[in-house]
Amino acid sequence: MEPISKLEPRISIIGLFVRDIHRSYRFYAEGLGFPTTRKPEDNWVGFKLNGLCFCIYPYENMAAENLKRAIDVDRAFDRSLLPSVGLAYNTREKHQVAEVLALAEKAGGTIEKEPEETFWGGYSGYFADPDGHLWEVAWAESWEFNPDGSLVV
Repeated sequence: MEPISKLEPRISIIGLFVRDIHRSYRFYAEGLGFPTTRKPEDNWVGFKLNGLCFCIYPYENMAAENLKRAIDVDRAFDRSLLPSVGLAYNTREKHQVAEVLALAEKAGGTIEKEPEETFWGGYSGYFADPDGHLWEVAWAESWEFNPDGSLVV
């Protein structure tokens, strides 16, 4: 398999970091009717929208990722200190996580977290684009992809 030299033109996940995943689940799944097979107890909930996966993640999960950026969800809540949107590029193979991070760094991004095994059972790392927007690059054995590269949710 050839190493990654450029990314497929896609975003795997657009995620919102939320204070109360149960409340957000009720809003998106039950209130708005976004389809999902996941529950808040899964640590994140993905909704299959036309062409992409939209997810909600508890802020506590972002803190558990141990990024270089200090994220303290136990302090008085100050939204300006916490990211509200998470972008993810999911890879088909585990080794591709490091390749994508290296490509992002070469392009002018900053590695925020080297790839490592995660608390949720996958493997991921983070980079920031030149404006500081965080991208998670992640792989999990259980993920499946559609022919267009989008994540099966």
